[in-house]
Amino acid sequence: MPQEPSHRPVAKRLRQFAKNMRREPTDAEAAMWRLLRHRQLSAFKFRRQVPFKTYILDFVCFETHLVIEIDGSQHAEAQRDAIRDAAISAEGFSIARYWNNDVLQQPASVLEDILAKLAGR
Repeated sequence: MPQEPSHRPVAKRLRQFAKNMRREPTDAEAAMWRLLRHRQLSAFKFRRQVPFKTYILDFVCFETHLVIEIDGSQHAEAQRDAIRDAAISAEGFSIARYWNNDVLQQPASVLEDILAKLAGR
């Protein structure tokens, strides 16, 4: 019996781009990863810079279908983000967006909000 693949197929170029992003995170992404890694947040497993369809998700918990996006000012009212969010939501994921400044200056508030979202899933 053929075994189903454990991962969705992803273009090699997108996978390589995600690897590069993991090696060179923004300051806010690095700060968030220090808070989420090693199941530190209520034992939920997060992955970072995950290729998904034609996108790269900043952080995702597949167990709860929660995507966390860390955004800079270039994302303010970006129509591409709305299209991306609709595609990700159509796959059953909820999306939490946080500004870089909030992650860097108010990490406790961001974590409190993430915990509330995890509890609601």
